[in-house]
Amino acid sequence: MKRVLVVDDDFMVARVNAGYVAKTPGFTVVAAAHTGRAAIAAVSEHTPDLVLLDIYLPDMSGLDVLRALRGLASPVDVLVVTAARDIGTVRAALRGGAVNYLIKPFTAAALADRLRRYADTGRHLTALGVEARQEDVDRLFGSTRGTSPLPKGLSQTTCALVAETLRRTGTDLSATEAADLTGLSRVSTRRYLEYLCASGRAELRPRYGTAGRPEHRYRWTG
Repeated sequence: MKRVLVVDDDFMVARVNAGYVAKTPGFTVVAAAHTGRAAIAAVSEHTPDLVLLDIYLPDMSGLDVLRALRGLASPVDVLVVTAARDIGTVRAALRGGAVNYLIKPFTAAALADRLRRYADTGRHLTALGVEARQEDVDRLFGSTRGTSPLPKGLSQTTCALVAETLRRTGTDLSATEAADLTGLSRVSTRRYLEYLCASGRAELRPRYGTAGRPEHRYRWTG
C-alpha cells in the first residue's frame, strides 16, 4: 500500500484529490497539507511514499518544497499536480526529480493512470534486485511517461476514431458532441476521451455556465 500526502492550497481541491487517490487500489492518503511549510513538516511526520504537490502555495513555491524534500533524510517521491503550464516550471519539476507532472484540471482517470504507472515502476524496481540491464532501465524510464495501455473494454480502432475526430475539429468538444460525430454512445465516447486525457493526448477543459456543475469539454493536445 503506497502512502500519499496531498498538498494543495485549496481545501476543497485537496479533498477531491484525496478522494481520487483513495479510490485507486494500492494507495491510501495519510495526510493533507495546504502550505509549503506544512507539507515539509507532514513529510517528516508521516513519511509518505508519494507527495501530490501543487506549485501554487501561499507561503512558498511548490518547486521550493520539492527542493527542500530532496534534502530530507527520508526519501519521498513527488508527483506534481498543478495549473502551472509554463515550460520553466515543467523543466524545474523534471530537474527536481518529479516522477510525473499532471496539469489541472484533470479527471480521476488521469490521476489514477499516473498513480498506477508509479506503482508499476516501484514493483519493477523491487523485482530487479540489485542490478539492472539497459533494457530494464529503458523500460522503467519509459513507464513513467509512456502511453498507458488501453483499459479493459476499449479497442484500439475505436480509440483511434475518437482521437482523430477530436484532433480534426481543432477545438474542444463535449462527450455528447464527440459521440454525435463518431456515431458512438455518449458513455462509450466519454470513456475514450478520459483515456486520451489520461495518456496525455487530450486535456479536460471545464466550461462554467450560469448555474450547476461545469460542462466537461475535451481538446486534443497530441
